[in-house]
Amino acid sequence: MKYNTQEKALPMPEYGRAVQKMVDHAITIEDRAERQRCANTIIAVMGNMFPQLRDVPEFNHKLWDHLAVMADFKLDIDYPYELADPTTLHPTPERLAYPKGGIRYRHYGRCIEEMMKKACDMPEGEERDELLRLIAAQMKKEYILWNKDNVEDSKIVEDIREYSNGQIILSEEKLNLGIYRAPAQQQFKHNGKNQKKKKNKKY
Repeated sequence: MKYNTQEKALPMPEYGRAVQKMVDHAITIEDRAERQRCANTIIAVMGNMFPQLRDVPEFNHKLWDHLAVMADFKLDIDYPYELADPTTLHPTPERLAYPKGGIRYRHYGRCIEEMMKKACDMPEGEERDELLRLIAAQMKKEYILWNKDNVEDSKIVEDIREYSNGQIILSEEKLNLGIYRAPAQQQFKHNGKNQKKKKNKKY
């Protein structure tokens, strides 16, 4: 008995090994007309595996692309569609740029810094005031999660002033952030074998 782990990896696992063996057999057929009929049969089998996708645009085109992939583009037949470029099927993703530079306040995180830069570039008005209010509320939550204690609004106002290099000066009365408490850790009660069972009282 041969296990799947001992077989070669499937290029399109969603179709299974039986369909892959059909594709491998089609490649070995010498007669072109017979090879074409075999390919058409394989496409019909592949389509029947996903009947819910028959109405999806370009579904048949994708099936022929998948057939070519499973054949490693070695199946010499007349394809009804132009096949996808093999070099573009598995493109190497672009390397993500790692953010450079330190974070002024690590407990606030980099997102708060980016939001503050955005707020500084915005013109004065209701939209900027609302953004600053949301930033301040999030800063208070982040501070309490880090410090595990309540923080005065004056501290948040001062940190915003430092973030903006003195460009934005808010009033505590205008913010009115209210009281926010860090969520308490959920405690689970353990019902072990040693837990005493309550006995029914007889009256």
